[in-house]
Amino acid sequence: MRVSVWLRALGCFLSAVGLLAASCPAADWPQFLGPERTGVSAETGLLDAWPDGGPREVWRAEGGVGMSGLAVSAGKLLTLVERDGKQCLAALDAKTGKPLWLVPLAPAYKNSMGDGPRGTPTIAGERVFAFTGEGILAAVNLADGKVLWSKNVPQELNGKPAEYGMACSPLVVGERVIVFTGAADKTLAAYDIASGELAWTAGSDPTGYSSPLLAKLGQQQQLIAFSGASVIGVDPTSGKQLWRYPYETDYYCNTANPVVADSRVLISAGENHGSVLLEIASEGEKSTPREVWSSQGAASTLRSEWQTPVLVGGKLYGFDNVGSAGPVTHLTCIDPATGKRLWQQPRFGKGNLIAADGKLFCSTMKGELVVVRATPEGFQEIGRKVVLDTTRQAPALANGLLYLRDDESIVCLDVGKP
Repeated sequence: MRVSVWLRALGCFLSAVGLLAASCPAADWPQFLGPERTGVSAETGLLDAWPDGGPREVWRAEGGVGMSGLAVSAGKLLTLVERDGKQCLAALDAKTGKPLWLVPLAPAYKNSMGDGPRGTPTIAGERVFAFTGEGILAAVNLADGKVLWSKNVPQELNGKPAEYGMACSPLVVGERVIVFTGAADKTLAAYDIASGELAWTAGSDPTGYSSPLLAKLGQQQQLIAFSGASVIGVDPTSGKQLWRYPYETDYYCNTANPVVADSRVLISAGENHGSVLLEIASEGEKSTPREVWSSQGAASTLRSEWQTPVLVGGKLYGFDNVGSAGPVTHLTCIDPATGKRLWQQPRFGKGNLIAADGKLFCSTMKGELVVVRATPEGFQEIGRKVVLDTTRQAPALANGLLYLRDDESIVCLDVGKP
């Protein structure tokens, strides 16, 4: 496989996949990690220099406890929050922050690793799909918040929630919505988006904390799912498992999403684990994963704890979590074709990131927004500003507006060029 494959922009390759972006404006952010679950936006015309005082705050609204990210489509912002003893799906006007509706989906969720819901809602046409901390999957009408159907996935499939809560963000593929299940013999489950009826189950690995994605490997469209003990490829129509690569971590803490381009899949895990680049060779209906490179342990160049790295201009940018329990985290750039580190900003701190217009938009656990140029030439910070309290969520970007949240507030910033 030629190295040049990895030098193509991921957004260009995935544009033919036909995920949610097919029915949403290009500038929307309708689900976890954006239109194609890459963490990369096609938007341009964003700030190149730091304004006096940082990007202008457009609005600030009440949020709620939880680690759910933000989805933006059709002029609405959706997120899961915990309020008044319940996990709720909240809808706001994306331009003004005005509350539109709030619907309870489940009781409050308590966990030693943080309370509240984890998964990011998915907006697909006239419906929103949300997954709560204990694993209740709900379909909700986007216009008014009416619950159309609801399923307790682990309970119905004789499983149990992951130890640190169900963190999967639902994936919509055609007429089905797909989530991790919590069931030992059913890694994934697909439900009919209209009726909520079970369509298929796949896999036999324990649930981790990442989310499935749809990608084209070679000539075959597949679901790629990073469970607690492996990464698997699945036929999205039938649920047939096509291939499996074992990768088990302590407490099944595989959390960052895979990064996919052409026939290659990169997986990464934090806390002294590392990264592996796989090439998925297909012969008819049979697929076989082969290691291109592996970078593990204390010498690894990338250990993504919960933050999915992003591919920009053929280079991979991400948070490198060093040491057990993650005492130190660096921002780093690697060459994904070889796994070699190109630069590292030591002790950048824990955070999350997305990319757009040749820049990284990073949120940190200190509540900062940090904007960095996405260049292999070295770390180049454009500016930083404290905008929130402690947060783990990556920003969302739609129509020149950047959205962030913590346990109290949702904030909208104007990141367009002045």
